[in-house]
Amino acid sequence: MMTINLIILPVLLQFSLAILLLFFWRRIFTQKIISIAGSILSIVVSASLFSAVYDGEILTMQAGNWGPPFGITFVADTFSATMVLLASISAAAVTVFSSVTIKRARMKFGYFPSFHFLVMGLNGAFLTGDIFNLYVWFEVIIISSFVFITLGGKKVQIEGAVKYFTLNFLASMIFLTAIAVLYGLAGSLNMADLAGKIKTIQNQGLVQVTAILFLVGFGIKSAMFPLYFWLPDSYHTPQAAISSIFAGLLTKVGIYALLRVFSLIFIPDAFMKSLIVILAAMTLISGGLGAVVQTNMRKMFSYLIVCHIGYMIGGLGMFTVAALSGAVFYLIHDIIIKTNLFLVGGLVYKISGELNMKRMGGIYANYPLLSLLIAVPLFSLIGVPPLSGFWPKINLFSESFTTANYFLLGSFIFGSIITLSVLARFWSEAFWKKWEHPVRKPHIRYYDQMPQSERAMLIIPILFLSFISLYMGLGAENIFRLSNQIASELIDTSAYINAVLGSVTTNVTP
Repeated sequence: MMTINLIILPVLLQFSLAILLLFFWRRIFTQKIISIAGSILSIVVSASLFSAVYDGEILTMQAGNWGPPFGITFVADTFSATMVLLASISAAAVTVFSSVTIKRARMKFGYFPSFHFLVMGLNGAFLTGDIFNLYVWFEVIIISSFVFITLGGKKVQIEGAVKYFTLNFLASMIFLTAIAVLYGLAGSLNMADLAGKIKTIQNQGLVQVTAILFLVGFGIKSAMFPLYFWLPDSYHTPQAAISSIFAGLLTKVGIYALLRVFSLIFIPDAFMKSLIVILAAMTLISGGLGAVVQTNMRKMFSYLIVCHIGYMIGGLGMFTVAALSGAVFYLIHDIIIKTNLFLVGGLVYKISGELNMKRMGGIYANYPLLSLLIAVPLFSLIGVPPLSGFWPKINLFSESFTTANYFLLGSFIFGSIITLSVLARFWSEAFWKKWEHPVRKPHIRYYDQMPQSERAMLIIPILFLSFISLYMGLGAENIFRLSNQIASELIDTSAYINAVLGSVTTNVTP
């Protein structure tokens, strides 16, 4: 019973934290303590859930004791538990960073409660076994994230929020339409049940159209080509702490949904594989070209998010165990690195007071040890061996060659070269270049003006995530073991289906 309760505990914990924080609306210091302590507890809970399913056991829970496929199903397998653990790690780092970078005036508008509602939505999306409830959790995420983008009310934020909301609202409508068509075809919303029923539908042409609707809906949320432009136009507008949780997790929940739905319900045929591969290649190319022309640090980072989405989508398009393993490994790496990348951007802004890279400089000369720390996530993002960004590319490159997807292989190489180029330019401009005429802006509290305790709160999250990424690179065999297990479970979904639709007596309400 206690093991089964673990499935819902990550969602309930974040919900409880959000509600508790509402009672301390004006007591900002208390909110910080509760949020940081709750985020650390969330890592413990998520790690316990991950440990419970790591050996291949799949846990299920039927809310209200309604047997499958009629009830609301929660499922914890290796993939979903891994995503919940990664979300809790990223959220904890961002919570600490937020405590010293988010202005008190913005905290008084419910920053920390909204943050935990957002993480609750992410955990719910990862653990749901019901396609309609996946839509519901997506809406929880959108509502919470919209609060963050508009928090502060600056003109550039409102402009970014309009684009963000419009495209995500469109994606939600397409997603909901696809669910309605799917329910009309199969008469079920339980994903495990749909996996069996979808094969018996006579009108497979309509099934293919429905699959494309899901691809478009999830593709927009993942910032996949061609409807990705909302991301670089909105992710650079909020403060670094907010951008970091967006960069690390919001697009990745779309990737998770694609991997889950297109391995469990809509098994890609030759046409769908070709379509996904082409979209992945174009995502790599368009995101990379967008990053090359940017001088704004955060916009460049935002285009790199788009570019690297192509690696994960490409693995799905090839749909082999090795390719999916590479995609999952890259997904794990990207969540940690992209969160850390935007935290690094926030630290660089605190040091220089600039977002325009041409007006930066002198960071290495003035802060050599800090620069070496920042180099870890940057080199990991490039894929310098033996860091974490290098290992998943081995699978992705070799499988694109083995499956004769040469255009995709060229796009993978292009994305790697572009990443090296733009980050080398960033390092040269911000770190090695001499700072000619630094102008101190009165409205910015610079890094060297902050108390030692607050400086530590900036550095600790970056150090923590850098340590995680170093472990993933230097202990890559462990991550490969995990990603191979997840990829095998995505290819062979029989264990997932049996766990959900098997003996109802084991699937009880907590």
